Amino acid sequence: MAAIYYADDEENIREVVGSFLANEGHEVRTFENGDLLFEAFEKQECDLVILDIMMPGTDGIGILQKIRKISNVPVILLTAKDTDMDYYNGLALGSDDYLTKPFKPLILSAKINALLRRSRYENTAKKREEEKDLSCGNVKYSRVKHEVTVNHAVISLTPTEMRFLAYMMQHFEEAVQKEVLLDEIWGINSEIESRVADETNRRLRKKLTAAGADVYIQTVWGYGFKLTRISEQ
Repeated sequence: MAAIYYADDEENIREVVGSFLANEGHEVRTFENGDLLFEAFEKQECDLVILDIMMPGTDGIGILQKIRKISNVPVILLTAKDTDMDYYNGLALGSDDYLTKPFKPLILSAKINALLRRSRYENTAKKREEEKDLSCGNVKYSRVKHEVTVNHAVISLTPTEMRFLAYMMQHFEEAVQKEVLLDEIWGINSEIESRVADETNRRLRKKLTAAGADVYIQTVWGYGFKLTRISEQ
């Protein structure tokens, strides 16, 4: 059902919980401390993480903070402590749920299944949102047709111009750093190559103007670009 990473320095609990979750159909990898789990997570993300708080090396809270810098994967914290402050700290730092030892594996399983359902729902909703057509003023981008229209007339764009414009439409009225565009559109971040963004914008601006677009890619000097309405220039 899901790939789960579980770190706990108590071997007997780790084996019992790992076996139970494996019997539930999950693919479980267990670790004797959080540092080993995080090392594995950096190489290959999983669907859900279970962390004991009190562990040698970096504790569960520290590992949670590291994970949150790179991923929104669901995280459940386990602890022998049972105080409101532990609960608050765990949730405030980005955990999705909390379970106090000792606990019944069935309760943990229920929490896991609930988080996985929520995560899958959110991912599906995000994917649907990303697949929506984009519209800024009289400029429309159809993801299905992979075409851009101005006042319902298709304009001819190169694949790079199309990606550039679609990205700017996703961030309408937002100033986007040139370095971000270089990374997202071209997969480069060298200052020497930054002229490719300027040249692409020049060509795209010319085509949009010729087609009668009421939006404009403004150069934000020393920063990047912003797609905005012409009336607001």
